[in-house]
Amino acid sequence: MPDSPDPVAKTRSKPADKAPQDTPENKAPEKDQGGNAQPQQDGPSQANTSKEPEKPSPLKNPAVRLGLIIAGVVILIILIIAGLYWWTHGRFVQSTNDAYLQADQVSVAPKVQGYVQQIFVTDNQMVHAGDPLLQIDPSTYQATLNQQLATINARLADIAAAQRQVTQQSAALDQARAQLGGAQATSTYAASEAQRYRTLSAQGVETAERAAQAVNQSDQAAAQSRADTAAVHQAQLQIATQQAQVGQARAQLAAAQAEAQTAQINVNDTLIRASVSGRIGDRTVRVGQFVQPGTRLMDVVPVQDIYLTANFKETQIGRMRIGQAATIKIDALDGRKIDAVIDSFAPGTGAQFALLPPENATGNFTKIVQRVPVRLRLIHLTQQDRATLLPGLSATVKIDTTRGPVTSR
Repeated sequence: MPDSPDPVAKTRSKPADKAPQDTPENKAPEKDQGGNAQPQQDGPSQANTSKEPEKPSPLKNPAVRLGLIIAGVVILIILIIAGLYWWTHGRFVQSTNDAYLQADQVSVAPKVQGYVQQIFVTDNQMVHAGDPLLQIDPSTYQATLNQQLATINARLADIAAAQRQVTQQSAALDQARAQLGGAQATSTYAASEAQRYRTLSAQGVETAERAAQAVNQSDQAAAQSRADTAAVHQAQLQIATQQAQVGQARAQLAAAQAEAQTAQINVNDTLIRASVSGRIGDRTVRVGQFVQPGTRLMDVVPVQDIYLTANFKETQIGRMRIGQAATIKIDALDGRKIDAVIDSFAPGTGAQFALLPPENATGNFTKIVQRVPVRLRLIHLTQQDRATLLPGLSATVKIDTTRGPVTSR
């Protein structure tokens, strides 16, 4: 029988049949697309020899650990101090940036109508109270004044004439009284003569005709006395009438004087003057313009009396009092601090004085935090500050509510 192949021999002969493996020594250098040989990479032994040694951790340095501990302690102390300051003081300091400078500006408007004849001021000019601002053509009002002055002179002449008539009538009254005295004396004498002649006639000494004649004379004298008495009374009534005419003329004089005063006021109102000291702003009037009473022509802004209005939340004003000190930072002054004092509180929240105040009973109610306007008076201002500060500038306000009101400064 033929011998069977040995399996062990086959197994031992297989490794000899394999191609030799590529090693870094016998591996051919790779070529790129241009046919150039590529350098071979170093083996693992070369990579291990080029690796740098690891650096030690900085936390292993005692100095670093001590510095971090000190820094942590300092930060903890600062946080504790800041927390204590906030708890004892900071939480009572109320602040807001809803604050603006304001001034009680005055609108200039005429009281009479007419054409603007002359303007004495320019934009942004500083004026004082009483300085002339503009002139309205006064010719019409001056003519009315002249007419009223003429009426006054006429009424004065009427009074003088009435007083002269009173004087003349007083003389006539004295004359009537004198005539009355003479008539009364004549009547008394005639009455006594008539009585005597009646007695003589009864005794037969005188005739009856003579006695009748005496009685007639007595009656005439009595009648003349009564007529003179009536004349005296009439003269007295005439004096009273003329005195009433004097009073009427004086009343007409007073009316004419009042009308003249009104005309003089109208003439004076044609020259409009500044009512307060301040700076001219928003000037819209021009020469030759026809203006009506109440027409806004310009504003006078008293920048020297500027103040600040801060709108604090209703949750911030519980500890605020009039006279407490405040610190203000104004943006226009690069945030420089300015001292101030609480001057007053508004009598209501800002919503109450709005054009359409809220009426929560008429609809759905939503509670929102209201703001209360607080007026502050600026103190310790320099001349440069007063020249810089203008109404409308924004500011930031801080009020320390732990401090009591300060004295006025």
